[in-house]
Amino acid sequence: MIDLGVVAGEASGDLLGAHFVTALRQTRPSLSAAGIAGPRLVESGVTAVYASDRLAVNGYVEVLRHLPELLWIRARMTRYFLRQRPRVFVGIDAPDFNFTLEAHLKAAGIPTVHFVSPSIWAWRPERIHRIRQAVSHMLVVFPFEEAIYRDAGIPVSYVGHPLADVIPLDPDTAAARAALGLHGGPILALLPGSRLSEVKRHARLMLDAARLVHQRHGDAQFVLPAANGAAASIVRAALHGTSLPVRVLDGQSHTALAACDVALVASGTATLETALFKKPMVITYRVPALTARMMRKKALLPWIGLPNILARDWIVPERVQEAATAENLAADALAWLDDAPRRAAVIERFRAMHESLRCNAGARIAEAVVPYLETRA
Repeated sequence: MIDLGVVAGEASGDLLGAHFVTALRQTRPSLSAAGIAGPRLVESGVTAVYASDRLAVNGYVEVLRHLPELLWIRARMTRYFLRQRPRVFVGIDAPDFNFTLEAHLKAAGIPTVHFVSPSIWAWRPERIHRIRQAVSHMLVVFPFEEAIYRDAGIPVSYVGHPLADVIPLDPDTAAARAALGLHGGPILALLPGSRLSEVKRHARLMLDAARLVHQRHGDAQFVLPAANGAAASIVRAALHGTSLPVRVLDGQSHTALAACDVALVASGTATLETALFKKPMVITYRVPALTARMMRKKALLPWIGLPNILARDWIVPERVQEAATAENLAADALAWLDDAPRRAAVIERFRAMHESLRCNAGARIAEAVVPYLETRA
């Protein structure tokens, strides 16, 4: 038997989960926890039955390709948790994987907490019915999400965003540049995504855009934090034979964001991180054409990037699918570099956004989970 079951679907879920497990351990140092976990959750004391990157698949086409393995892992984890009967199960993101698992556990009398609402406010609002069946308690990271679940009769707590707690309100750009050995002209961060499928789609696009920026700013420097060794290999292969001044980093995405003037960022949690570091950005994303067509039919909002969604405004450019060209990304990046007043204005909006999301999320999540740890399921 274990106290806490957990499934984190990818690098961002691993990071988010580590914050609240660490907070739980402050009052429950003997907490036993196991599930699907990445290195940060393992560091916090969670036993990894499977690694999080086994679930790091996105888009309809990619999921279909990996579906047999995903279904096998989910069946194995369902049996594992039904045997172990954790006092509470926490699913972190990965909604398509976790909701089915959570529904089985909830039906068996195991309380299920889901952390990070899927974006039902952006597309596929019908998922609220599935969530009601699967989730005992939803923890949301954005203020406007709370009313959606309350209106649907699902217990909910707004906890703020853990990243807003760990990223400083005033990042030290000079220290980050010194740590990376960067100096001189403009610095651009390139963040193609954490999944290998994202890196394959976005790395060359961003590097081609960087070449165009470099033609205008010969003193420009570029940093690209790679989520893992496989991602770094893809990037280095794309760089082979070029003289573009790109530093491929082993992780260190926060250092890269603190150091940069402007960022090119694949849509996802990294766009919020970039906003919290108060950096002007260009958001981009590409998926296979079939996936794009299916997603567009269900879209409810004109934006895909979290900074724009939170602001309910086009405060940073988005270049998606056909518009995701090196020429467009370079033009948008150059426009930021050439317009200091515009940069200053968006930095102020990002600061207000940061303050609204800074709620000591780890402690709030721990507070929501603790009652379930008091009794054995």
